[in-house]
Amino acid sequence: MTPPRSVLLDLDGTLIDSQPGILASCLAALRALGHEPDEALDIRSIIGPPIDDIMRVLLQAYGDDRVDDAVAAYRQHYGETGFLGSEPYPGIGSFLEEMRQAGLRIYLATSKRETFASRILHHLGFATYFDGIHGSVPGGALDHKPELLAHVLSQHNLLPDQSLMVGDRRYDISGAHAVGIRGLGVLWGYGTRDELETAGADQLVESTTDLAPAVLATVGGRTR
Repeated sequence: MTPPRSVLLDLDGTLIDSQPGILASCLAALRALGHEPDEALDIRSIIGPPIDDIMRVLLQAYGDDRVDDAVAAYRQHYGETGFLGSEPYPGIGSFLEEMRQAGLRIYLATSKRETFASRILHHLGFATYFDGIHGSVPGGALDHKPELLAHVLSQHNLLPDQSLMVGDRRYDISGAHAVGIRGLGVLWGYGTRDELETAGADQLVESTTDLAPAVLATVGGRTR
């Protein structure tokens, strides 16, 4: 039997603009620890890695090392309201539909907590497109992209040379290469062209309208 061809997708900065919700929850977490953050805090450049890393960066400005407390406060706020502050990029729904019609298997691979990612996809009406939704889990075993992508490949019996990772940050590209997957970088998210090129992206895509042709040219389709 022919192995399934698959596309693994990042979430934040790739499928959705989640910055408003993430910012609101970061501000809430900092306030919960007694700080008074600037409402105009710019977090764009640090969206992508695990939330522990994001909170560690934000806490450095206050000389505060209570990362675990900040993460707990962040997740409480995000689970209540922050996750609702996400909007799909224009054309993403059409892209997912085209991938489905082409017969590709579609998997989410995000550093966001898996439960939040699933809730976001269901809220936006995208969950039915996915053959698997994967993200970080309690305990930290899948916090980083290499481990997460290796888990997705193993869980679904996917071959690296039949798969493609799509993301907007260097973590997506380096994580893909670490497990033998090609990495396609998108330029509408939170990473820069320079960042993605330096990470060794196999291809860059300028707009969501170009995403489906780029993916299909790389892994093909009609394998379901």
